[in-house]
Amino acid sequence: MSLLDRSRTRAGEPEPEALRGSVARAARAEQLGYDRFWVAEHHGVPGIAGAAPAVLLTAVAGATSTVRIGSAGVMLPHHQPLVVAEQFATLSAFAPGRVDLGLGRSPGFTPPVRRALRQVDRDFTADLVELRGFLDGTSEVGLHPRPEGAVPLHVLATGSGLRVAAELGLPVIVGGPILGVGGDPAPGLEALAGYRQAFRPSVQQPEPRVSISLDVLVAGTAEEAAELLLPEAWAMAQSRTTGVFPPLEPVDVARKAAKTARQQQYVEQTVAAAIAGTPAQVESRLAELFDRTGAAELVAAGSTYDRAALDASDAALAALLGGLR
Repeated sequence: MSLLDRSRTRAGEPEPEALRGSVARAARAEQLGYDRFWVAEHHGVPGIAGAAPAVLLTAVAGATSTVRIGSAGVMLPHHQPLVVAEQFATLSAFAPGRVDLGLGRSPGFTPPVRRALRQVDRDFTADLVELRGFLDGTSEVGLHPRPEGAVPLHVLATGSGLRVAAELGLPVIVGGPILGVGGDPAPGLEALAGYRQAFRPSVQQPEPRVSISLDVLVAGTAEEAAELLLPEAWAMAQSRTTGVFPPLEPVDVARKAAKTARQQQYVEQTVAAAIAGTPAQVESRLAELFDRTGAAELVAAGSTYDRAALDASDAALAALLGGLR
């Protein structure tokens, strides 16, 4: 069981506080018994302070001692594989045996961001193979990052990402439509079956492994949990209709904000794609999702404006996930 924290900023709060909040949340996750704490990479997004996973994870490593830490993920098209290998080999030196490197290929948030990143068309599979070679000592060009150190790789997978992961024998983290939460699960189940059937065992991963990622929030009542989803859902609706992904706002602000019909539709879609409710309700829905997908790990990505409510949700989720084991 794991948490994904994107270092969401909050209205009226200095942006660096989001990073300090991520580090503090990782320390609490360790105390609660979570197996892994993930951070992410976003560039030029007003509502997210997490732009440099390797740097943030170094702070997380210093505040923890047992929980695994990782990126979910580093967007490989934005970086040279050797530099990523060097960063995570260095991080692993500070947290030996605790570091995971999740890799994706999402484009930059906006055209100016993509230009600033010097983003060009790259062969994701080739870059992934090159990166793995640097980290496991099998690089065809004979280069080894310093310090040396193997770091397990994971692929943030869509349809094509699942094929790449199967070919290279790597575990996958899937979310969104593949999970079929609030929609038709059949296409996702077919995609996961294809990954498992096509999987080629590797030194790192002898068998296929699936982690599922989605927003999960737990509260005392279903109504309270639904309200906790509103700040993120409202931010997503604004992003899709105005092009600006804003900091999280309080529940009352998100509830009372004037919304167009399209924005209300996006809010409802975001809520439908999440799992929120009482511990019993969340436990039941997660159990069904684990049974349906055969997943080995939950990557819970929920966020809300109220940090105390988020802490309480993390604690309740840890308790019920312990019961599902």
